[in-house]
Amino acid sequence: MRSDLLRHVGSELSRSWLLMSALETSRFEEIRSSSADQVVLDIEDAVDPSRKDGARSAVTTWLTGGGSAWVRINDRTSDFWAADVNGLRGIEGLRGVVLAKVESATAVTETFDALGGEVPVVALVESALGIEESVAIARARGAHRLAFGSGDYRRDTGVSADDLAMAYPRSRLVIASRVGGLPGPIDGPTVTPGHTPLREQSGVAVSLGMTGKLCLFPEQSALVNESFSPSASDLGWAQDFLRDFSEGGGRVRDGSDPPRLARARRIQDLARAFSIA
Repeated sequence: MRSDLLRHVGSELSRSWLLMSALETSRFEEIRSSSADQVVLDIEDAVDPSRKDGARSAVTTWLTGGGSAWVRINDRTSDFWAADVNGLRGIEGLRGVVLAKVESATAVTETFDALGGEVPVVALVESALGIEESVAIARARGAHRLAFGSGDYRRDTGVSADDLAMAYPRSRLVIASRVGGLPGPIDGPTVTPGHTPLREQSGVAVSLGMTGKLCLFPEQSALVNESFSPSASDLGWAQDFLRDFSEGGGRVRDGSDPPRLARARRIQDLARAFSIA
């Protein structure tokens, strides 16, 4: 059975995006049973430059053999980008690409075109320049979602991992996604082991309007899915509001009704998409 048949959450709504090194070929079959909404085979940061060709070959072999996954490819300015897009073009099992270190709309569009104009591109924004150009990136032809390369952003800017220090770039990506007509952005990974920091950081991302998160370990996926899904209390509120609104004839009663109605319908739609309603 193809792994994409095991996925029921579309990439525009996907919460957990599990990064897996393309060098770990023995683990590729785990993708079929992963709890992550999407799995991303990484041929960028997870692979030493001397091993890029072998990693790319392993990925294309697995995809052409019936596998299905996203692939994180090297950035547009790197020496490996052309080989990445040429090697992946036209492969049936390729669900999309995560393009590293995006700093311009052109990088997204050229990648989209080089892959044949049909493969969605998640733009991984990892620098101060990328954050400032995020609206143009979100509007680029081929852009599917934005993602936050939080570790490289901290390295580029020198800011700490403190929630307040990281609120600005996260909020910029949220606003840019809205302006560009994209789904909410995907947050960077939690590198600290344990459920407590993962739950806390996921909660911060949700509060800022992000709708997904990169994962470094398979065991993170289930908690990320839970954190980025409507809670039982949210769903209960939405059901109660929609029932009361319907029983009231479906007429707006005051100025607070339209935004509450939109929120309730959004919660209900997400609950159905995530099979929790």
